[in-house]
Amino acid sequence: MATEFVGGNRLTLLSNGSEYFPALIAAIDAARREVHLETYLFADDATGQAVADALSRAAARGVRTRLLIDGFGARNCAEQRLPLLLAAGVQALVYRPEIARFSLHRQRLRRLHRKLALIDGTIGFVGGINIIDDMNTPRQTPPRIDYAARIEGPLLASVEHAMRRLWNLVAFASLNSAFRIATNRSTPAPCGSQRAAFIVRDNLRHRHAIESAYLEAIANAREDILIASAYFLPGRRFRHALRDAAARGVRVRLLLQARVEFPLLHYATQALYAQLLAAGIGIHLYERSFLHAKVAVIDDNWATVGSSNIDPFSLLLAREGNLLVEDGAFAGELRQSLLNLISDGARELPPGSRRQLSWPARLLRRIAYALISLAIGLLGSGRRRS
Repeated sequence: MATEFVGGNRLTLLSNGSEYFPALIAAIDAARREVHLETYLFADDATGQAVADALSRAAARGVRTRLLIDGFGARNCAEQRLPLLLAAGVQALVYRPEIARFSLHRQRLRRLHRKLALIDGTIGFVGGINIIDDMNTPRQTPPRIDYAARIEGPLLASVEHAMRRLWNLVAFASLNSAFRIATNRSTPAPCGSQRAAFIVRDNLRHRHAIESAYLEAIANAREDILIASAYFLPGRRFRHALRDAAARGVRVRLLLQARVEFPLLHYATQALYAQLLAAGIGIHLYERSFLHAKVAVIDDNWATVGSSNIDPFSLLLAREGNLLVEDGAFAGELRQSLLNLISDGARELPPGSRRQLSWPARLLRRIAYALISLAIGLLGSGRRRS
């Protein structure tokens, strides 16, 4: 299925929560009819409280206010904050509530990982930033690195349709018919000149939509590919696409996480470094703080900002949402931001650096990769769909 790009939009790149949350809260405070928010994490910190207060203020003045959170990522919010929001008049639902926390059933991995917001059908936000303070990370001094985009224009019709559809699915599954809403969507008038598309990843018609968009853009690359990913464990097709691009003379660079957050995934990723470096792909490890970005820039006119990492959990299991942009100014701004991170906080791996590891260290990484592959095979497959 071809990606449908829509013209007439105005897009604003937002770096980190320091730019995103003021823009989000201002939009919520200006809402007159409707606020709709989706998030994976909703932390019990100052930022979480500020967003919760904005939602409560909107509901108090009669704005239809809806919040959809993930039952695993935001389980503490579901237990503690949601009763207060419901009491304030906010409609709130939980996607796949955690019932058996220690279960290894494959369905536990099918999470709501999207970070979306829509206000009055005229302002939207798409990105990778959870409702959590930038500094809310253990052993961290500088802020977490992440991105989102503010959207105005006709593209919001696609965002609205996706959000309303999932809300109704969860309301139906929760036996909460009172929360069901109309699925019709309005199309905002053009207000800019930027072309963009909104794509989702689910377990029905769009199982490979985000990965396919990446693969198409990589195949069409002629000069430069710059990908920043917090969790990077691509499958064989994705790795081959990157290696093919490097072989035809495209400069391919990866900006990846240096700090260990999830050890198994971290070491499994390192098992791929040798083959990527041997193919001429540059690897830059961001060390200054936690990198949570899920963005890419290809050549001068293609960029993506969203919630999808390049790993099996995002590309094969979770519900994700990404903005694709065909615009030189937006792509250039994002590229410059990533280059600044590379020059001011990242360490480039020299070719052959993985061969300098001891054999036990290399074995550890191979075992980690094998375990992740086995887990995806056992838990990620199956006939049930979310």
